[in-house]
Amino acid sequence: MRIKACRKAHFNAAHRLYRKDWSDEKNAQVFGKCSNPKYHGHNYELIVSVIGEIDPETGFLIDLKILKDYIKSEVEDYMDHKNLNEEVAEFADLNPTAENIAVVIWNRLRNKIESKFDIEVTLYETPRNFVTYTGE
Repeated sequence: MRIKACRKAHFNAAHRLYRKDWSDEKNAQVFGKCSNPKYHGHNYELIVSVIGEIDPETGFLIDLKILKDYIKSEVEDYMDHKNLNEEVAEFADLNPTAENIAVVIWNRLRNKIESKFDIEVTLYETPRNFVTYTGE
């Protein structure tokens, strides 16, 4: 029997959506206000889901305290109150869209969570705009 266990978290970060190889005019045309050279920020909401089989010995899928610690070290401590473009290595040459942020978070957590589990990352950039990445 497969089950999904989830943990919610949040972090605040600034970013600028732009491509270095495009003019300011083209960036503004494609990314609008989000390409502001002075950056802008979001209060990101994050849901990390772990999917797999319940351990018959413990009754847990995963100890949610362990998941909480992974989210803190790999996401909150790493991205909270940061300028993603300038302070997070993965975005040195990667546009920090919600889609790309979700993939980066998934990859960081994938390195910590046992491979027997599937994981899913849902990232809310605003209460109405969100993305989900499952590693596929």
